Amino acid sequence: MKRYFKYIRPYLSYFILGPIMMIVEVIGEVLMPYMMALIINNGVAERNIPYIIAVGGVMVLIALFMMAGGIGGAYFAAKASVNFATDLRHDVFAKVQQFSFANIDSFSTGSLVTRLTNDVTQLQNMVNMSLRMMLRAPGMMIGAIIMAFMMNAKLAVIILIVMPLLTAAIVTIIRIAFPKFGIMQKKLDGLNSKIQEALTNVRVIKSFVRGDFEQKSFEQANQELKDSSMSAFKIVIAQMPIMMAAMNLTTLAVVWFGGQQIIAGTMPVGDLTSFTSYIVQVLMSLMMVAMIFLQSSRALASAKRISEVLDTRVDLTDEQAECKDMVVQEGRIEFRQVGFRYYKDSQEKVLDDINLTIEPGQTVGIIGSTGCGKTTLVQMIPRLYDVDEGEVLVDGVDVREYSLHNLRNGVGMVLQKNVLFSGSIMENLLWGDENATEEEVRQAAAAAQADPFVTSFTEGYETQLGQGGVNVSGGQKQRLCIARALLKKPRILILDDSTSAVDTATEAKIREAFATTLKDTTKIIIAQRITSVMEADQIFVMDEGRIVGAGNHEQLLESCVAYQEIYASQMESRKEVGA
Repeated sequence: MKRYFKYIRPYLSYFILGPIMMIVEVIGEVLMPYMMALIINNGVAERNIPYIIAVGGVMVLIALFMMAGGIGGAYFAAKASVNFATDLRHDVFAKVQQFSFANIDSFSTGSLVTRLTNDVTQLQNMVNMSLRMMLRAPGMMIGAIIMAFMMNAKLAVIILIVMPLLTAAIVTIIRIAFPKFGIMQKKLDGLNSKIQEALTNVRVIKSFVRGDFEQKSFEQANQELKDSSMSAFKIVIAQMPIMMAAMNLTTLAVVWFGGQQIIAGTMPVGDLTSFTSYIVQVLMSLMMVAMIFLQSSRALASAKRISEVLDTRVDLTDEQAECKDMVVQEGRIEFRQVGFRYYKDSQEKVLDDINLTIEPGQTVGIIGSTGCGKTTLVQMIPRLYDVDEGEVLVDGVDVREYSLHNLRNGVGMVLQKNVLFSGSIMENLLWGDENATEEEVRQAAAAAQADPFVTSFTEGYETQLGQGGVNVSGGQKQRLCIARALLKKPRILILDDSTSAVDTATEAKIREAFATTLKDTTKIIIAQRITSVMEADQIFVMDEGRIVGAGNHEQLLESCVAYQEIYASQMESRKEVGA
């Protein structure tokens, strides 16, 4: 838990003032029963009205101080816990942003969402409760026990008998509850993942009429969370009846033995009333301690899950890079005997013995069957993954020697899955260059063949996009993503099957624009359609993680069987469509 002190240090004054203010309230709570005993013993018994008024006035003042202490304690506890949670959430999110793709793959998205929200909230609640009760509960317990022994030591022995029994019961409850809270948080992960998946893919669900299936799947995850929650909360629920039974039995014992003392004339009536209040305070303070420990047990389960994120070793960093100030200037790319596996203990390589060279300003096509490693290959260039064998060089320097910022800033990528964000079209395009002028944005959009449809919208570039760009078509989304990448003015541009949803005529215009606006940029085009790469300076043909052919279109038609088969099948399909 030492790591969490860094989130306490900036707000140490709140962490100190909160408990101190609660002590003011505790002092009042301990004094109140004693003052009440004075009124009953000296005021009511002797019918001394002025005495009752005087002591009552003191009680009113004490009540006001208690109110101020309670409000102040709650205020500072809230400020401390909220700031603690805000800073912690910031650091967890920042750590997730540092994750490589491999790190992200080790956590489900739903799990990361739960850790950033629910788990952090559990720690916030623990801090809040602890600050309000960490001094109040023991302070009330100690104060009440002292006052009880001062009033009647023989009767106070009852407290010493009950407390160890209650403490043992509370410890047992906490030990049983702790592992159940960890299970409950994992089930919450599963539910969040299911919700996210269903909402993200709602169009697919509806188009395949799988709503009933998804509903059943959700109900199963929901039921599992319910069952695990009930399993944990049943233990917590058992605490209250145990505490109340102990309180009632203890009160009954005090009234029984205290009543005998009153009858014998050895104890005033007011003392018995106050003594009963002190007994309740002792047991209530025990209940507070139990609540703190129960909340802590749940928070510790959440803290462990948060620590798993913070302690994750980011397997792709630039800490050892020797050329951190270097930027991509030419865009020359070289792969030397590159091998890669997604799972390091796997024998099967996704990429195997890749050797290729791409000169600055060239247009290069990469083609091959689905799953042959095309996307993985280009992800090595901006270090979205690191090679297991060999090396990837940009401008003659191993990509691992660049700073991640400078390397990725020199590479523009339009991924297979086109992602747009909530906000206006202009805001999305400015991801490429936040300082770009409106004219530069329009030029990039025009080169990507996006300007005509954007200007057809009533609000033009200020048109608001739904989450993920759901209110534009697939082809429009692709063109906006291309425009965003062009605005970056990268030295290397990677298009990963990013024109699959546009017609061939529009695709041809986009390629034509590349030849003029990106004359000096190295362009890598991954495509399924052979017509998308036919005019490239070089074409690499991939099959099962290897390069099986390299050359231009004419050379490959003569020398590469795999390319010949792709060309023949696609040309045959076009003839059939034409027929």
